Order: sequence, then C-alpha cells, then structure tokens
Amino acid sequence: MKHRFISAIASVLVAGSVFANSPKYIFYYIGDGMGMGQVMGAEAYNRTVLGNKDHLLMMQFPVSAVATTYSASSPVTDSAAAGTALASGHKTKNGMLGMAADSTAVTSIAKTLFDDGYGIGLVTSVYPDDATPGAFYTHVPARSMYYEIGKDAASCGYDFIGGSNLRGTKNKKTGEKTDLMDIFAENNVRVIRGTEGFDTITSRRVLMLSPFEDRTSNIGYTIDSIPGALTLPAMTEACIKHLERNGRDRFFMMVEGGNIDHAGHANDGGTIIKEMLNFQESLAIAYKYYLAHPDETLIVVTADHETGGMGLGNNAVGYNLNLGYYDYQKISKDEFSDYCRSLARSRRAYRWDDMEDFLKEKLGFWSHVPVTPEQTAMLKEDFERCILHQSGSDQKTLYKNFDEFTVKVFRVLDSFTGLGWTTNGHSGGLVPVYAVGVGAEKFASFNDNTELPKIIMEIVNGK
Repeated sequence: MKHRFISAIASVLVAGSVFANSPKYIFYYIGDGMGMGQVMGAEAYNRTVLGNKDHLLMMQFPVSAVATTYSASSPVTDSAAAGTALASGHKTKNGMLGMAADSTAVTSIAKTLFDDGYGIGLVTSVYPDDATPGAFYTHVPARSMYYEIGKDAASCGYDFIGGSNLRGTKNKKTGEKTDLMDIFAENNVRVIRGTEGFDTITSRRVLMLSPFEDRTSNIGYTIDSIPGALTLPAMTEACIKHLERNGRDRFFMMVEGGNIDHAGHANDGGTIIKEMLNFQESLAIAYKYYLAHPDETLIVVTADHETGGMGLGNNAVGYNLNLGYYDYQKISKDEFSDYCRSLARSRRAYRWDDMEDFLKEKLGFWSHVPVTPEQTAMLKEDFERCILHQSGSDQKTLYKNFDEFTVKVFRVLDSFTGLGWTTNGHSGGLVPVYAVGVGAEKFASFNDNTELPKIIMEIVNGK
C-alpha cells in the first residue's frame, strides 16, 4: 500500500512537471509557397544587398530541418491538401480542405487547443477563407465553397481572424449578396476594416479585413507601398494584443505569408524577396515574445509547398546574382500588368517614349538595369503589338492573367538579376522547417508535413 501511495504521488508530480513544461504560447508560421529558393533568394539579398552579416531570423533558430509536401492524390500538392496536412496531420486529395481523402472530417490542432482553453488567432496576408487559414477551422470537399467556409469561420469561436476579404459574401453564380456578414454578426464577431479603431474594440471575437473592399485577393504587396493597406506585421501585433485583451494566458497563432505564394505564381522575384522580408518582420514580433517568455513559447516556421520552381542562377548571369537590381523595382508584376491594361482601355494617346519613362521610374531600366539595345527593340515591338494594337496573348496563372508585354518585361529583369523559374504553379520540392523554444528539438529531423502538427501536440501533451 505504501509503495502504491508513493507511485501515485510520483505520477502526480510527473504530470505536473509535464504541464509546467508545455508551451503556453505557440506561433505557427507558414510561408505560403516558401521553398528553399525563396528562402535563399531572400538570404542572398539580405547578405549581398542589405549588407547584413546575420542570417535571416528563422535561419538563426537552433533547429533547422526540411519537410516533404506531397498530397494523397499527387506528388505536387495544392494549398488545400497542404494546409490540411499542416493543420491536422492528415493527407488528403488536392482541393479538399479539413477532410481526409475518404471525405471524413479531420480536426485541426487549433480546434483541439481551443477546446482545451487556448485562445486562437489566425492571420494571413491573403483571403481569410483561403486554403491555409481555412484548414484550421473548416471541413469542405472543395476549397471553392467560400460561403460554407465563411460560415465555419463565423461559428468556430476563435478570438481573431485577419486577412484581405471574404469571397462568400456574394453568390458565385448570381452575384447577389449573401447573408454571410449577418451570420458573423449573429455569432458576435466584430468585423473591422483595417486597424483604425481596433484599440477601442470590446468584442471577444474579431474579424479584421482589408480597408479596401475591392482588393480581394490580398492585402497588397509590400513592394507597392499602398497607403493605408494592412500589413502582416500590423495584423500580427493586433492579434497578439487581442488575445491578451481577452485574458488568454495560453494561445495558438497561425501566421501565413500568403503573398509569397501569389508572387510566386506570377514569377515575380523582387516582390517575393520583399514579401519574405515582410514575413520576417512579422516573425520578429513572435520572436520578441519568445525572448520575453523563453520557457513558455514555441515558434515553428515552415511552408505548405514551393511555388514557381524558383531557382538562384540562370544562363544569362552564370555563377552570379545581381539582386541589387530589385532595389529599383517599385511595382509588383500584378500592378504593372494592371497599368498596361489601363493603357489599352485609355483614350489617351500613349507612345513608347511614355512607356520608357515608366520602365525607368518603376523598374530602373536603362538608368540602373543595363537593358541592351536588342532588348529595347524587342520590348518596343512587343509594346506596340500587345498594348497599342492589343494583339498579344495572355499568360494565365492561378490568381492573375498577365498580358504578354508584362511577361516579356519581367523576363528581361530576370535576365539581369539571375533568378529562374520552372512553373507558374506549385512544385514538389522540399520545404524548410525552423523551430525555437519549448520542445523545438523534436523537429530536428527529416519530416513530412503531416508530422509537424503531431509534434506540436506531443510537445503540448508533454510526450
């Protein structure tokens, strides 16, 4: 009997020790489309252009590993299958969200932690009803079921969700307004556009959206410097503040750098690098939190997949990179294409001389980027054919269709910077895994994306 009593006390002490060593603050950073090329491109820019001796913050974490990303239906995953794997630890088919391949619902770690008393915040620079954030709260057979995904966001109970705009507010077939925003109101979710007035909010649940209702796909690229636009760091700070305001002594946050993926689909290297640095600014906020709570915090950084097949080095530059040319890029490929389309619709006479001035101002062509006479002649011919005479063909990508002239302009830029691409979609390459904090050493191995949420829960449960 005495032996049993001592064993029982020992068990209680062990259990108490496990609880004490569990992380109270968990940050799960997902760079959408952030493969090794994106990381090393930003790292090379950080070192050779910015002159920083220190590596990117995530590369300074004590644990560095890699993960596979294939889905249940393909060696190349889509964001829905990858998001489901990262959120729940289950493989599924491309296009399915929050469900296993057999269409049964799976539970995300956010939901498990929420039920255990953790506060939950989800932050993204793209749609909050997109694949990665959606994987943490919804269960649908098709990622395009935006109205149903939005309803799940409204009813999930999470403290904070932030992103660009919701797509389920209009019926996809008729274009008529749905009752989705009423459903958020019925669930006591305060909807706010931008951060203005955020400090006065008393609601326990917040949905933070872009102040620009017409900017649906993302909050705006860093490189475009859009006045008044939301930023990933600003939303990260707001989310932490709201969780603390709600009295959460334990919380889980997923932060997605979704614009990395959007720029990857566009094969826009300069925009990717600036989005990577913006992602790092957001990560620095979590790392500051870790430094204040080193024995209570876990930070995990990874990606859902790689986008664009981005490589460092091409035949035009040999064994060199000239990433400093991106300092003269002041416009994203998306915005550049929109500008070109506006010219085609304009009644104003627009000449090649005008486009030359625009290319100098926005991309540094000729003034800093040494565009050759042969390239200039090619661009002039394409400008007249594609823009003035509107006879060019479009390049279709997941989020944007680019006119032929825009494609040619950015290929010229690539020929000087040295970046290369294999696709406008996703690739099946390995993605990085970085970790710091409580239990971080458990990630120090070759991983599959399904293992990451399982390891997080093992650390929480003290295993």
